[in-house]
Amino acid sequence: MKDIFKVLKKYIFHILIVILLLISQAFCDLKLPEFTSYIVNVGIQQNGVDSPVFETVREDVLLNILSFTNSSDREKILSSYTKNKENLYILKDDVNKEDISLILEKPIIYYNFLVSVDEENFVNIKKQLDNASDIEKQVILDNMDKELDNYEDSMIRQMAIKFVIDEYKENGVNIGKIQNRYIFVTGLKMLGLAVLIMVITIGTIFLSSRIAAGFSNKLRNRIFNRVMQFSNEEFEKFQTSSLITRTTNDVFQIQNFIIMSLRMVFYAPIVGIGAYLKVSGNEMSWVIGLCVAIVLVIMTSLFSIVLPKFQVIQNLIDKLNLVVREQLTGLPVIRAFGTEKYEENRFDKANKDVTNIYLFVNRIMVLMMPLMMFIMNGASILIIWVGAKKVDAGSIQVGTLIALITYTIQIIMSFIMVSMLSVLIPRSVISFKRIADIFRSNIAIKDGTKEEKLDNIKGLVEFKDVSFRYPDAKEEVVSNVSFIAKPGTTTAIIGGTGSGKSTLINLLPRFYDVTNGEILIDGVNIKDVKLKDLRNTIGYVPQKGILFKGTIKSNILLGNEKLDKKELEKVAKVSQSLDFILDKKDGFDSEISQGGSNVSGGQRQRLSIARAIAKNPKIYIFDDSFSALDFKTDFALRKALNEYTKDSTIFIVAQRISTILNADQIIVLDKGKVVGIGNHKTLLRNCDVYKEIALSQLKEDELDA
Repeated sequence: MKDIFKVLKKYIFHILIVILLLISQAFCDLKLPEFTSYIVNVGIQQNGVDSPVFETVREDVLLNILSFTNSSDREKILSSYTKNKENLYILKDDVNKEDISLILEKPIIYYNFLVSVDEENFVNIKKQLDNASDIEKQVILDNMDKELDNYEDSMIRQMAIKFVIDEYKENGVNIGKIQNRYIFVTGLKMLGLAVLIMVITIGTIFLSSRIAAGFSNKLRNRIFNRVMQFSNEEFEKFQTSSLITRTTNDVFQIQNFIIMSLRMVFYAPIVGIGAYLKVSGNEMSWVIGLCVAIVLVIMTSLFSIVLPKFQVIQNLIDKLNLVVREQLTGLPVIRAFGTEKYEENRFDKANKDVTNIYLFVNRIMVLMMPLMMFIMNGASILIIWVGAKKVDAGSIQVGTLIALITYTIQIIMSFIMVSMLSVLIPRSVISFKRIADIFRSNIAIKDGTKEEKLDNIKGLVEFKDVSFRYPDAKEEVVSNVSFIAKPGTTTAIIGGTGSGKSTLINLLPRFYDVTNGEILIDGVNIKDVKLKDLRNTIGYVPQKGILFKGTIKSNILLGNEKLDKKELEKVAKVSQSLDFILDKKDGFDSEISQGGSNVSGGQRQRLSIARAIAKNPKIYIFDDSFSALDFKTDFALRKALNEYTKDSTIFIVAQRISTILNADQIIVLDKGKVVGIGNHKTLLRNCDVYKEIALSQLKEDELDA
């Protein structure tokens, strides 16, 4: 898992930028409901007047209001105004309204209430307050304050502002102009926030997509590089179809998760927590708390059902890929045996298994959105139902109620965002584990720890008491094999089917490692040298000729990119490929399709041989590489090959006796053991197994030829 996070660590700076952008976006989103509340509460209900502090007020009104304040507050208010010739008090420009608004709110309400109900009673109370000491006045004011304890601060402020609006009208102030300006300015602020949110969103999407794409690119490279280090043992453990799925589908799942998490996983909690903090002090916050609890129960329940299924999904996709790969590779065989219907049924079963589990998961997860929407709408109705009564009672403002509904929607929407990820999270977790398995797996074939070099080697190869058994196998495939192959000689390996010929020769380039014994090149144990150095000394032609998509030239130059045109034609001539290459319209630039499917089996083998000899190594391995050639081509190729590779050590694994008649030494294997070593004539006399093979392929008069 640390290999995956190493890749992600490179993008930590970009991720921090995305998080900062998301915090900014969340702040803007949480600010918008406040502006909506301001437009309703202040812009509409309060005619754009947002403070209980008078800009202009008549002298008698202000002095009557100040009767309900103590002496220090009275002096503070009066010092904030200047009086003009028309007996109007004008608020000074340098006065901070918030500093004196709390002083004026309740006195304005007391004055307005008493004057509107009983002016004579107001006069009596005013006299009582004017004649009282500061202590006595404070007791009276404290008793009056108790009458307002049931009202929220916003309602007290609104009631005070209503009187300020009436006073402005008496003074000839254009209230409509104030209202329009307030709504226009607040609307501009909202528009500015919306534009800012848009810019931040675009930036977040761009950065998160770039991070995810870059991460998946580097992760695929790391996986590929890791897989390139795998031996046959690891390939058998993971299977090719599974490795393809892990490199493509699993990485894609993680890429999607990163994009969604950067855009939602960080954003949703910020908005959800921020919105909850905005309403937490409200007396209706219990409604939101109830909704959150229900949402958490639903998400936890669905998540626990779905999570185990995603491991099954990935395994079924592996199986589907395996079936498709087998069918596409073996299509000629399927057609030849007329098993199309059977293969269709096999594919249909694998396809239905994937489809059915996807349907199960989606049927469970499809419940998420309707349930969330039901809870969100139910919460909105409940808030409106409870809030309407409070608005009617005057304990909450309409704009505040609207903001409360908006914040509730934001909270639930944040859970909806997380619920959208609930499908991705389990699957991406499984994908993380599957990719981590690749990095956690022990590489069976490792580079040599000693600083041994294979520079300027002669090519002397020695097998010393070599044995090999496949992992978890009970019996050895190759047992106690010992022989020496000298430079300038050809060593052939022959035996019946399953005798261990290919296994033995695959130990030399370390496709597998010997279980016991050792293999030496010029006296150096191959386990002590770097794999790259070892394999650079070997020209390997596999049993099945494999070509890569490209051109004939690109396939031959795979072993040696520095080969010039003259040398290229020479190796093609040696491998008996030049004639058919020149017969093609584009010659060496002729296209080769994937796997070399557009050339014959014999041509594939000859091009594979050309690729090996272009490398000009000291050791050659031909693993039954002449089986697809006719006898004439086989003879011509071996003759040209002997001349071209006369100083090299050659290993030939063969089924046909005719291919190895002239080999310097022939190793005869039977059930993994050496039953004969020598040349053709010697083995005919001394080795019954070899003689039996020879008699099955050659006539009596050909044996001594």
